Amino acid sequence: MTAIHTREPALTIRAGRRALQRLKEKPLSPEDVHVIPGAAGGPKALGISGLDKAIFGDWLPRVPQERSLIGSSIGSWRFAAVASSDDPKAQLGRLAELYTAQRFAKGVSAAEVSRKSVLFLEELLGGREDAILNHPWYRLNVVVVRSLGKLAEDARGRLGLGLMSAISANMVSRRHLGRFMERGIIHDARLKAPLAKLVDFPSHEVALSRENLLPALLASASIPLVMAGVRNIPGAPEGIYRDGGLLDYHLDLPYQQPGWCYTPTSPIRWCPAGSTSLCPGGGATPPGCRTYCWLHPQKPIWNPCLTENSRTGRISSAMSVMTPAVNGPGDRPLPKVTAWATSFWSLSKPGV
Repeated sequence: MTAIHTREPALTIRAGRRALQRLKEKPLSPEDVHVIPGAAGGPKALGISGLDKAIFGDWLPRVPQERSLIGSSIGSWRFAAVASSDDPKAQLGRLAELYTAQRFAKGVSAAEVSRKSVLFLEELLGGREDAILNHPWYRLNVVVVRSLGKLAEDARGRLGLGLMSAISANMVSRRHLGRFMERGIIHDARLKAPLAKLVDFPSHEVALSRENLLPALLASASIPLVMAGVRNIPGAPEGIYRDGGLLDYHLDLPYQQPGWCYTPTSPIRWCPAGSTSLCPGGGATPPGCRTYCWLHPQKPIWNPCLTENSRTGRISSAMSVMTPAVNGPGDRPLPKVTAWATSFWSLSKPGV
């Protein structure tokens, strides 16, 4: 008797209400995609490197048109790599190689991690600044935060106290994070980020230039205590800038675009506002998600910075310390979670 073998689909597509209605009318086409957010998440970006190569190397180039790339933390590095060359596959591959080749001794200082990260960016993007700033259709937007109050410190003890205060305030209400950080969007000089007026937190916008491109990218991934903050990004308000994922981990922003907001992502339960009550399938979907389309691999991608909920099986990021209710009851760190992520996870666990 001949055996019949079936294969699960390689990809899963999740869509907001309006996006799903459109999908039922016609297949998803590159011409539909006008905005692409790139979430934070460190090594999770490596898990979707192949997907990025297919999207940016094969699919989107079929319909060349102006598209806004909005990234925080590693998301901004992915998009800078894409926009830095007419061969995005090669640059994404180089990003993955450089990332996995990083080695740090036990007890390494934040200054040393930052120094090596500067070398990383220079090797990946050095000499390609004009390509990014003048790309024919991609418009890069880098999300950062400007530290306020106790977070505007780089001394380890004071910064740790500031982070504990921010985490505690966030557990009461996300809006209290405005006392500790200000959102910055450093955008392509030809086109601002396609967003409605930002009213949730203090925010400012700055045009990208050769002088601030690499400092902005470095700041967008500068995790507190792990890396030193970036002081005084050229053209931006004075201050110490840090990881954009502290405030906008999943980039739940009020997008305004003619087509779809399309997100290649890792297979986690994606919470745009960091709240399980706002997740697709977990309650009311926020208006901003109605034109979202998420594409991710069918099977989970395990990496050292994920946590698993023992009660629900939900996967979430241990680094998502500033978004409420991302870690829920029963969450436990997977065995390889790094020490700093574990400590943040234990401090930020809402327990609700």
